[in-house]
Amino acid sequence: MTLRTLKLPKIKDLFSQPISLFSALDEIPIGILILNTDRKVVFLNRAMEGLTGFSGKEALNISCYNITRNKICLRACPALLLKNDSEPVCIESDLINRDRRLIPVRITLARLNDIKGKPAGFLETVEDLRSVKELSVKMNRAYSFGDIIGKSEQMEKLFQIIPALAQNDTSILITGETGTGKDLLAEAIHQSSNRAKGPFIKLNCGAFPETLLESEIFGHMKGAFTGAVSDKPGRIRLANNGTLYLTEIGDLPFPLQVKLLTFLDDKVFYPLGSAKPIQVDVRIVAGTHRNLEQMVQNGGFREDLLFRLNVARLKLPPLRERGDDVRLLLDYFINRFASHFGKKTQGFTDDALMILKNYRYPGNVRELKNIVEYSINICQGKKIGSKHLPAYLTEKSENSDSDILETRGLSPLPGKKQYDKEDLFTGQNWASVEKKMIINALIKARGRKSKAAAILGWGRSTLWRKMKQYEIEQ
Repeated sequence: MTLRTLKLPKIKDLFSQPISLFSALDEIPIGILILNTDRKVVFLNRAMEGLTGFSGKEALNISCYNITRNKICLRACPALLLKNDSEPVCIESDLINRDRRLIPVRITLARLNDIKGKPAGFLETVEDLRSVKELSVKMNRAYSFGDIIGKSEQMEKLFQIIPALAQNDTSILITGETGTGKDLLAEAIHQSSNRAKGPFIKLNCGAFPETLLESEIFGHMKGAFTGAVSDKPGRIRLANNGTLYLTEIGDLPFPLQVKLLTFLDDKVFYPLGSAKPIQVDVRIVAGTHRNLEQMVQNGGFREDLLFRLNVARLKLPPLRERGDDVRLLLDYFINRFASHFGKKTQGFTDDALMILKNYRYPGNVRELKNIVEYSINICQGKKIGSKHLPAYLTEKSENSDSDILETRGLSPLPGKKQYDKEDLFTGQNWASVEKKMIINALIKARGRKSKAAAILGWGRSTLWRKMKQYEIEQ
C-alpha cells in the first residue's frame, strides 16, 4: 500500500487516535511532518524536532515553510502540484534550522486521503544528507585531484595538502621517479589556483642544449646571436599571470641556475641581447626525479636555488609503494581506453590480474597506462588475458633471466645468477632504460620494426613514436 492510497481518519481527528501511533512515528530516525490541507503542521516527530530546532508544540498550526524554510518553498510548494492520483514527490534541497545552519536534505511529500478517498492533508519526510555529502567529499578528495587518481594513504595525505598550497604563490618542488605523474600534478595545482585563468607553460630543462635553453626560458632580442632574426618571448614572459612549470630542473645548467635564482628573487629578467629589464608575475613550479641534495653536495646544483625552489615540496610515491592503487588505476585506464577505442573490454582474467598486481612497474603509472593501452588494442574479447599483455611481463616464466635482460637492453648483475628489479634500475631513469630496450630489440630483430615492436610487446605505431621521442635513427 502506497502513501498515496493510505486511508486515514480526517486530520482533525488524528489526536483522538491511540497515542501509540505518534509514539511509533517518534521512533523513526527520519524527520516526519503531518500537514493539514492548508499545509499547516499537525504533527512533528522527534527527529524533525532535532533537525529544525522547533518543538512539536511550537510548530503546531504553523505553516510548513516557517518550519522547514528551504529553497523549494521560495520557488513553488510541491504540495500544490500533487493531485489525487499523483505519485509522491522527492526533491533534494536544504533547510535553515533555528540556529541558522544550512542543512542539505531530501524531502519526500505525499498526499494523504481520508477513508472516503478525499484529500485530508500531506505526509512529509525529511532526510538529513549531511553525512552523505561529507562522505562524498571525503571520497572525492581521497580518490582524485585533477587527473591524478589514488586512494592509498600516501596519496590521500597528498590530496589533503595540495588544495591549500594551490591557493598561494609559494614555489613548489615536485619530486618522484619518472612516470609517477609530476607533470599532471603541476598542471592540477595550476588549475586549482587563483591563476587558473592564466597560462600554464611547461619547459623540459633537459630537452634543449645549453645554448638554446637560455633563449627558451628568457627569450632573446633580434640580433642577439647568429640566427636571431626576430624578437622571441621566453617561456617566463609567456607564462605572465600564470604558472611556469620547469620539469627536470636537475638538468638546468649551472649558469642558468644563477639567472633563475635572480628572477625568483626579483621577478625581473633580461632577454638575451637586451639591457632593459622585464617584470612579470609568474609562479614557478619545478619537478625532478633527481636527488637535488646529493647534487648540491657534488657541486652540480646551487644550494641557494634549491632553498628558493623548495619552499614547499611534494613527493609522488612510486607505484610499487601505493598498494591497492594499482588495481584502481587498472580499472580506470581500462574504462578510459575501452571507451576511447570503442571496445567492449570489461576487465582482466585472474591470471592477467595476478601478473599485473605483482609487477613492480619501474616506469610507474606511465608504464601501467601503456600496458593497458597495448592490451586493449590486442584483446578482441571482453576480458584481457595474460596472452594479451606485453611480452616482457610474461616472458620470465618462459626465458632465462639473461634473455629477459637482453631483451630490455641490460645485462645481469655481476656475481648474481638472478637479477633483482630494485638493483636493476638503480641509478637509471626510465627514459634511458626504455631507450636501451628499443635499441636492443631493433638489433635483435635485425632492423625490422614490426618484429622489434613484437619483442617489446608494443604496437608498431608506439615503437615509431618512441623512436622519434628518443631520437633513435635507423
